[in-house]
Amino acid sequence: MISAPRSWAGVTPAWLTQALSLRCPGAVVAKVSLDEVEDGTNSRARIAVTYEAGSGPPSVFVKREGRIVHRLALLALGAVATEARLASSGVDLPLEHPRPYAAGVDASRLAAIVVMDDVANASGRPNGATKALSVEEVRDGLAGLASLHAAFWGRPLPEGLQFLRPWKLGRIWAPVSAASLARGLRRLKDVATDVRAPAGVDARRLERQFRASASLALTGPQTVLHGDPHPGNTYALPGGRTGFYDWQLVRTGNWSHDVGYFLAGSLSVSDRRRFERELLDGYLDSLSSLGVAAPGADDAWDQYRATPAFGLGTWMHTFSAGSFQPEDVCLATIERFATAYADLDTGHSAVSGN
Repeated sequence: MISAPRSWAGVTPAWLTQALSLRCPGAVVAKVSLDEVEDGTNSRARIAVTYEAGSGPPSVFVKREGRIVHRLALLALGAVATEARLASSGVDLPLEHPRPYAAGVDASRLAAIVVMDDVANASGRPNGATKALSVEEVRDGLAGLASLHAAFWGRPLPEGLQFLRPWKLGRIWAPVSAASLARGLRRLKDVATDVRAPAGVDARRLERQFRASASLALTGPQTVLHGDPHPGNTYALPGGRTGFYDWQLVRTGNWSHDVGYFLAGSLSVSDRRRFERELLDGYLDSLSSLGVAAPGADDAWDQYRATPAFGLGTWMHTFSAGSFQPEDVCLATIERFATAYADLDTGHSAVSGN
């Protein structure tokens, strides 16, 4: 691993030369130029690179730790260093994603940094969470997730990934979680005129369902999950391909965690209602074609219809905090999950919370 600078000023030509050295031997960086830094859960920037010797990418994308309150939240999730450790693992994930150059961790500061491909160099376009993905973009993304899941389906993790853990939310966090959800539901009433929580859902019930979704993710064959595949963590490539970045919540668990979160959170309400069964069947077919004994269609549907509780709870927590994602992103995503929750009768599914 490389060092984790204390600020963007520490991303110097010498530092970036070291970061690029494994994939670009002989490259010597002469100048780095930061585009506008974006601050969310993390701090991130595109960096243009000029070389005095050798060759390398014209730009890279760098992601590093954000504000202390966000670092503490990631600490509670066990996610401070997961993306950096994944980038340093040497494991090649079998789906479209930005390849890392190097990563670093400073545990004393709850800090981590990853240098990766700039997808714009391959004509990639980051997707925004306020705009739903097309059916074809979701179809391609599900095929990519099937490739990821099939590669590790029910198998021991390779040495480089043995740090991965399942998502857990113990009862000790229940009061904190319920208070956060209650705050989010109140705020939703105050600021949104047309986005509503599903009928019958209050903070206590949603908290039980949110926590139960972790137990659901522990059932069945376990595999490697992206963990947070909402549309804002995806990008579009020519030819209708969909890639995934932001692997900070990578974990192990049941396939339905990724598939339900991506499918229900990425499609418009009308497209989801029309195509969700077809898309889910396509994911299962992809698993089968890769040699996996895929779940049956009825069992898969039952698991899928339970997943909106996790998406709704996640984004209500995000909305409650107020600083992790912009308000318009939260509201657009909450609307998709709340509608899916009602349409799929999630309240009477495997995570009913009754």
